[in-house]
Amino acid sequence: MNQIIIAMGAIVIALGVKMIYDARPIVKEYFSFGSENEAVLGMKILGFLLTILGAVLLYFNF
Repeated sequence: MNQIIIAMGAIVIALGVKMIYDARPIVKEYFSFGSENEAVLGMKILGFLLTILGAVLLYFNF
C-alpha cells in the first residue's frame, strides 16, 4: 500500500510540473478562450497546487 501512495505522489508531482512548464501549449491546443493569458495563469496555479499535493503525499505517506 505504501508503494502505491509513493507512486501516486510521484505521478501527481510529474503532472503538476508538466502543467506549469507547458501551460501555454496546453491552453492553445485544448481551450479556445478569449483571454489566453488568464487561462495560462490558471493552468500554472493548478499545476503548482498539484505539485504541492504530490509532495505532501510523498512526505507524509498517508
